[in-house]
Amino acid sequence: MPPSDPVEVTIVIPAYNEQGRIGPTVVHTLDHLERHHPNSELLVVDDGSSDATASIVEQVGQGRARVLRQPRNMGKGAAVRRGMLEARGDYVLFMDADMSTPVEELEKFLAIAKGGVDVVIGSRGLADSDIRQRQPTLRELMGRGFNVIVRGLLFGGIRDTQCGFKMFSRRAAREIFSRTTLDGFAFDVEALMLAQKLGFTLREVPVIWYHAPHSKVSPFTDATRMFADIVALRLKHRG
Repeated sequence: MPPSDPVEVTIVIPAYNEQGRIGPTVVHTLDHLERHHPNSELLVVDDGSSDATASIVEQVGQGRARVLRQPRNMGKGAAVRRGMLEARGDYVLFMDADMSTPVEELEKFLAIAKGGVDVVIGSRGLADSDIRQRQPTLRELMGRGFNVIVRGLLFGGIRDTQCGFKMFSRRAAREIFSRTTLDGFAFDVEALMLAQKLGFTLREVPVIWYHAPHSKVSPFTDATRMFADIVALRLKHRG
């Protein structure tokens, strides 16, 4: 699509060493966009991968997907930030490379966003959430515990801050992600906290979700870092 053409929706996919699954994800996502949203763009942010992630995207995308290369592995938060700030769409969705939430859920999110909601949050924690393959028990318990900590230390009202499927209006994306500072997996919390602070409207929406094997999140190492980030956010924004 020429740079001057209007873009209805941008999908941002952060990817780090995803050569085993990025090809089918890109093909499926592009097929969906071309059927339903011809004026759209797909951005894959390669977060300093040491494998063939970027070249696979270029090969299967055939000019229909744009690769943004990070100079080194900087973290999922940094990758999403770059994609959100370079997106040209009126509505910007980020989703995980493993398609744990299928891209078809985009249609539900887009309808809500076009109805005036600035930030639409995919959730595995609502009564109508459709969890078709659960996480291992330890990972699920740690995720629930993390969300309890977030609600206790930072803000309430959101049951699942960490689902990797969120849509923003272009204005919200730029105002929020130009202010985010966290580069790791807790970036979602900071983004949602800023959204509330800046007065954007938010809605949590149930999604279809599958646990994908070979997650890049370490239950212990990354959980420790995420907790430290939450404490830092609490100290930073306590006033």
